[in-house]
Amino acid sequence: MKNSRINGVLAPVVTPFRADYSPDAERFVRHCQWLLAQGCAGLAVFGTNSEANSMSVEEKADLLDALVAAGVPAAKLMPGTGACALSDSIALTRKAVALGCGGVLMLPPFYYKGVSDEGLYRNFAEVIERVGDARLQLYLYHIPPVSAVPITLGLIERLLKAYPQAVAGAKDSSGDWSNTQAMIEAFGPSGFDVFPGSEVFLLQGLRAGGKGCITATGNVNPAAIDNVYRNWRAKDADALQAGITATRKIVQSVPMIPALKATIAHYADDAEWQRLRPPLVELTAAEKKTLIDGLEADGFKMPGIESVACPVH
Repeated sequence: MKNSRINGVLAPVVTPFRADYSPDAERFVRHCQWLLAQGCAGLAVFGTNSEANSMSVEEKADLLDALVAAGVPAAKLMPGTGACALSDSIALTRKAVALGCGGVLMLPPFYYKGVSDEGLYRNFAEVIERVGDARLQLYLYHIPPVSAVPITLGLIERLLKAYPQAVAGAKDSSGDWSNTQAMIEAFGPSGFDVFPGSEVFLLQGLRAGGKGCITATGNVNPAAIDNVYRNWRAKDADALQAGITATRKIVQSVPMIPALKATIAHYADDAEWQRLRPPLVELTAAEKKTLIDGLEADGFKMPGIESVACPVH
């Protein structure tokens, strides 16, 4: 039996690492629990901001097990399962479906550039066929600024025609509102759920028929973003949207992934959160000062974030 679709604000959850760069499951679980308590409708673990493509299938599978063992509802999880290797995509998608995850968010294979829609169709179709489970809800991940491999409207149309029960929606991280709007208009009426990849487009997306957003800053500002989702029909919706857009501008004024971790480290008073897995590196002292000064001037708060820090054992 399929899970209900996840609608609302999802965070591509940042992954904490220990000094040896192994994933820190304890901090990861605590952060996921905090995000759900702060209003996230779902957790898009192993997204771009999770440093997912710096982790192995086994590491990601272990983190999924840790979340479920800690009582995080699998139905609220939308793990990223797309990989360059078809076999990796199949293995992690099978794992997610077997655990009862609410969906999977799937990158196209992104190493080879200039590939045809035919090749991408075969890749997604092979995953769907080999997983072979009616519970699968697959969300396509369109992020051409990073992957350089776009998911076209024509490809979506073909996949929906062939696998209408499995293909559930898409995350559009193109940063191009006209593309997001085209996705919603073309496929939204048939039950294809579209999520903009930034809260900057949340209100606009909801008004057009989108289902929420899957956004990096959901890691640090989930309650305020969720407030826009819940009150998008209210008279002050535009003012609420302006508030979360302003916070986003501050966070993305420096490199995004280390900015998210630096923000958590600062407000949780836990320096371990600053660590990134190479080749990514932490913010410079100047970048961190710019970030925190900007957030403080904005009146930014992270209520309860101290819960994500782990005691020294």
